[in-house]
Amino acid sequence: MASSPISSAETLAPSPPETEPDPTKPAVDAEGDGGEDGKKKEEKEEEEEEEEEECGFCIYMKGGGCKESFVAWEKCVEDAEKSGEDVVEKCFQVTSLLKKCMDEHADYYEPVLKAEQAMADAVAAEIQESS
Repeated sequence: MASSPISSAETLAPSPPETEPDPTKPAVDAEGDGGEDGKKKEEKEEEEEEEEEECGFCIYMKGGGCKESFVAWEKCVEDAEKSGEDVVEKCFQVTSLLKKCMDEHADYYEPVLKAEQAMADAVAAEIQESS
């Protein structure tokens, strides 16, 4: 008779006693997470990680009244870059909507609007000098 790789001591060892779930701890489902609560916690952690990785400008833009417009613009730019499309052409409409929103919320976005205007003025001056 062939010898079994499991020793007789292992087969006779008692199984650990089953315990009642601790009501103070979240239940863990078969997949090892906490069910819906675990998923929400995981999503929140992912959002926090994204915020940590996100640039300060993006956080600022999302902090004002134009968060939705900015997120749409950001997605458009990412999609255009991935597909190799011209960002200006592809995202013209969402860029216009974002600019309009920022103008409507100028009290919050004033620093960005001023910087944008200064850049436009500098480009115009450079074009005028080269003419």
